[in-house]
Amino acid sequence: MKISVIGCGYLGAVHAASMAELGHDVIGFDVDEAKIRSLSAGEAPFFEPGLPEILKSATASGRLRFTSDVTELKGAKVHFLAVGTPQKAGEYAADLTYVDLAVESLIPQLSEGDLLVGKSTVPVGTAARLAARIDASGSGALLAWNPEFLREGFAVKDTISPDRLVYGIPEGERGLVAKALLDEIYATALSNDTPLVVTDYATAELVKVSANAFLATKISFINAMAEIAEVTGADVTQLADAIGFDARIGRRFLNAGVGFGGGCLPKDIRAFSARAEELGRGESVAFLKEVDAINLRRRQRAVDLVVESLGGQVYQKKIAVLGLAFKPDSDDIRDSPALDVAVQLHGLGAEVVATDPEAIANSARKHPQLSFTETVEDALHGAEAVVVVTEWKEFRELDPVAAKALVANAIVIDGRNCLDAEAWRAAGWTYRGMGRP
Repeated sequence: MKISVIGCGYLGAVHAASMAELGHDVIGFDVDEAKIRSLSAGEAPFFEPGLPEILKSATASGRLRFTSDVTELKGAKVHFLAVGTPQKAGEYAADLTYVDLAVESLIPQLSEGDLLVGKSTVPVGTAARLAARIDASGSGALLAWNPEFLREGFAVKDTISPDRLVYGIPEGERGLVAKALLDEIYATALSNDTPLVVTDYATAELVKVSANAFLATKISFINAMAEIAEVTGADVTQLADAIGFDARIGRRFLNAGVGFGGGCLPKDIRAFSARAEELGRGESVAFLKEVDAINLRRRQRAVDLVVESLGGQVYQKKIAVLGLAFKPDSDDIRDSPALDVAVQLHGLGAEVVATDPEAIANSARKHPQLSFTETVEDALHGAEAVVVVTEWKEFRELDPVAAKALVANAIVIDGRNCLDAEAWRAAGWTYRGMGRP
């Protein structure tokens, strides 16, 4: 099927390349011409495992091309909307400027029976508003909402082989037409028995934000338990193991540390809170403000552990910060706890030397005041303390004996509870974890 993808950032670029990989004829649109040139050359403008391979394959085959001319989208049967919905400056609410601009620019390109499919994460009620706008345009096009559930580092897999599909569609015959088009696009996933939920617009919008709210709550819950563990001498990792055996709870996302970040969870729970306030039901999700507060406190706790471990003073002391991306297998530094920790330590006068396998360039553009190095060895050399804040495999598997030979002071703060505490202590390190004795 001939489809278009409007917005070629993280979500859109992955979706466009993945749809082409599945055999569809895809055209991606973005107003950023530098991004279009990069993608047209088969080069991913960000780090995502597996994306460069399918991007090069799809562009070479002719199934995938990119443009900054919106009129070239005319003739596509299905148009996926994948533009950003950032947090408004100084507010919790989502900024829908890019969504509205994209829809307005697309409407003149729509024809009778075309389907616009929302992928962007939006406040509940947005789809109904956009559907009314499309109806009023007289284009005869339809709207569906098909939320994404991508995990950075696994986005290609999650697009090609999703763990579920959700269609938010209109009632009646129009809904059946929309469903048939989506079924054709996702035929491969559906043939593999991927669970499908067909629902209304509002439910589809809420599925995405409620999933993110639940995950954020689970992460902040275990971090709240870490705060209690720290004052009682308990071990939050063992606690998580024990309660995780309960099938009603599960062990996944019960990892205490410096908390969550990235371009989704923080902004989405804030936007959800703002939308609930607008709907007169702010009390229903009031707990999300505490979820957010707990999350931010854990970043500060990592900084405090460094200061405490160095006797209350980090001024002019070299601190090795291992990790800058908000999670491993990504170069995304949006609302990154790791980068936040590095910046806070620098603000206290520490000589911060940070490293990350993929996120140095992005971090240097945003925070040029920090010092960066490409190698772990350079970061460790002469360090008074080491802070692990992104759980990349190369950091988890560091040899504590070899690392000790490089540092000036064998203190390690495990901001992700990802190191073998016994092995590091046996090698002569002072080990401090998050909620671990």
